[in-house]
Amino acid sequence: MKDLRIIYMGTPEFAVPSLEILVEHQFNVVAVITAPDKPKGRGQKMTTSPVKDCAVKHNIPVLQPTNLKAPEFIEELKSYNANLQIVVAFRMLPEIVWNMPEIGTFNLHASLLPQYRGAAPINWAIINGEKETGVSTFFLQHEIDTGKIIFQEKEPIHESDTVGDLYERLMQLGSKLVLKTVEAIQSESYPQIDQDESQELKSAPKIFRETCEIKWNQPTDMVYDFIRGLSPYPAAWTEILGKNLKVFIVEKAPLDEKLKSLAPGDYDSDNKTYLRFRTEDGAINVKELQIQGKRRMNIEDFLRGNQVN
Repeated sequence: MKDLRIIYMGTPEFAVPSLEILVEHQFNVVAVITAPDKPKGRGQKMTTSPVKDCAVKHNIPVLQPTNLKAPEFIEELKSYNANLQIVVAFRMLPEIVWNMPEIGTFNLHASLLPQYRGAAPINWAIINGEKETGVSTFFLQHEIDTGKIIFQEKEPIHESDTVGDLYERLMQLGSKLVLKTVEAIQSESYPQIDQDESQELKSAPKIFRETCEIKWNQPTDMVYDFIRGLSPYPAAWTEILGKNLKVFIVEKAPLDEKLKSLAPGDYDSDNKTYLRFRTEDGAINVKELQIQGKRRMNIEDFLRGNQVN
């Protein structure tokens, strides 16, 4: 049995259950590395990351470097004598960091690698209409998301799943996979499988605001998956009444005579209960949305204050 000294790296909520499960199973997490505190909101109050909050709760030392190559950070990192590092939803590491521990550094990635390498794997799996995704643990090496796979676990994508729904399930599934991986490393019996690049690979690049504009001239299924794949964050958007409109929850709608007369991107509403946008081959019925300067609301509340026809 290997005596593990673990450094854990992560920042958002997604990385919290994996840290919690390691602490719960009494693994020796000697330090946590997370993003620096940031000013947030109107008052610009300094806020801490979810992972920092978790580490502080468990009395684990916290490092918050702004520069991962800074000599003083590297020296501090070395002083913990960790033989394993774990990365869950953190930024890219320089080789001097990921190559430091004797066993190596493994990452939890929210896809079935080698598919959906990149920054937004959960979003792109839904946007592309996938029926299945999962989580992978793998050892870091030079090229991003390309290292040897340790374990994978599959997860179905349901027809109505948003990114928020799938994120929650993969967060919990991922924590169990991190625990399984650490237990296998501790017992010194774990696979290291080369990623199969013979298949056609789909990527998961970072998503920007311009990426999120809805293209109504596409087929209904594509538009539906696109909106789900960006809900609730960063949110697909379109324009209506000269304002930006974020769209969160939608359903597919059949064509009736009124809709058949509209061009893709045009919309129809009774100004009471529905707002339908024409697509290439059908329509999308908007159920939850947020117009610029207002809160998120259901369609009835929105139409009560906004006449769109």
